[in-house]
Amino acid sequence: MKREALWRPRGWRALALSVIVAAAVLAPPAYAQDDRSSPREPGPVFSDSGPDAELYGAAMGYPVGARGTATQVDKLVGVYSHFGEIYPSRPVGRAMAPWQFKRAPEPSIAYSFGNERLSIGDYLKRNPVTGLLIARDDTILYEHYQYARTDRDRFLSQSMAKTLVAMLVGIAVSEGRIKSIDDIVSTYVPGLAGTEYGNTSIRALLNMSSGVEFSEVYDGHDDIARLGRALFVDEPKDPAAIVAQFNIRTAPPGTKWHYASVETEILGLVLRAATGTPVADYLHDRIWDPIGTEADASWAIDGSGQEIAFCCFNATLRDYARLGRLLAHDGAWEGRQLIPRQWLLDATTVRPGDGHLAPGVATSYFGYGYQVWLLPREPRRFALLGIRGQVILVDPTSKLIMVHTAVRQKPSEPGALREPLALWSAVLQQLGQ
Repeated sequence: MKREALWRPRGWRALALSVIVAAAVLAPPAYAQDDRSSPREPGPVFSDSGPDAELYGAAMGYPVGARGTATQVDKLVGVYSHFGEIYPSRPVGRAMAPWQFKRAPEPSIAYSFGNERLSIGDYLKRNPVTGLLIARDDTILYEHYQYARTDRDRFLSQSMAKTLVAMLVGIAVSEGRIKSIDDIVSTYVPGLAGTEYGNTSIRALLNMSSGVEFSEVYDGHDDIARLGRALFVDEPKDPAAIVAQFNIRTAPPGTKWHYASVETEILGLVLRAATGTPVADYLHDRIWDPIGTEADASWAIDGSGQEIAFCCFNATLRDYARLGRLLAHDGAWEGRQLIPRQWLLDATTVRPGDGHLAPGVATSYFGYGYQVWLLPREPRRFALLGIRGQVILVDPTSKLIMVHTAVRQKPSEPGALREPLALWSAVLQQLGQ
């Protein structure tokens, strides 16, 4: 499944990377194996270990590592839970009035995968999950952490951030800051006037259907590597000039789906220009504070101070769950409509004339909406996805959500989502009443 690539700076051997972390070494503190006084007492469960813990750096306290070692497997746990602290980021403050989830005893969850019948405990033993949370509406049913991560750690979103950008675009439209998503990009970003992306509609970018050529094959020499180096490594430059280098159109807008992280980056530029507000600040005021988040978050910025829109948001597991709950309620929070409901419906539904976005067509399994992945079949269900196993799954019908953060050794592995989706299917069947 194509999502943003990981890369290394120039002169280094090619390897798939989407971000370069600052040179720092942080060792997270050790935590108790299980902070619950009784197995029957609802609450988060913490483990110092996890699958292949020694390979992931357990003996060294799961260090973050320096810039040149951040992609090593023994640094991934640290990088993916401290990225916002070690790389320039704009803070997104916690809510003035935190909203609290209720708790319920952990349910027994079993799922089928291949020829095996497995428990949710087996899932954690088989997968490099840093955090797994399952909630139904306002109640947390399951919350486990591995590799000495806790509910205080802020986990890197990778491409899950793309869906945040799309929701903010919908809010900007409702406020009249963006007049129409059928406007072309250069209406809001004059620096792209006369370019192919400048002549592309916001709608086509939301759907990853610009028709502009952009390669994302994770070989360290592709376009996502070029984009990443320009944003994270090279001297600060106008981000509009950076994205303007991708300027060859191969298909008419709105006719062919092709995953391209640069399109979310451009949506971030549109948002900043249309609202006159940094994207992280707009997120805080329109979503993060109103949903009662309990912890500060952050969003990585480039050398110009612009948020890296296609990735690099960082938040705690429960705050990701609050976001998932907002989406499950089609943008409403405790009776207040934060994201227009029709926008959420449009974002997670394929229009009759957009067959190229349908599940089984856009990809062999998923369809694509407004920067969000659509699951096949009814009822309407969708997902936020990021490389190495970052997932938020949402079922508006049952109000079930599953938040899954992980440190898979490779950015993108064929079939890597099969087991998480098998677990999700079991969650829906067993808890979806």
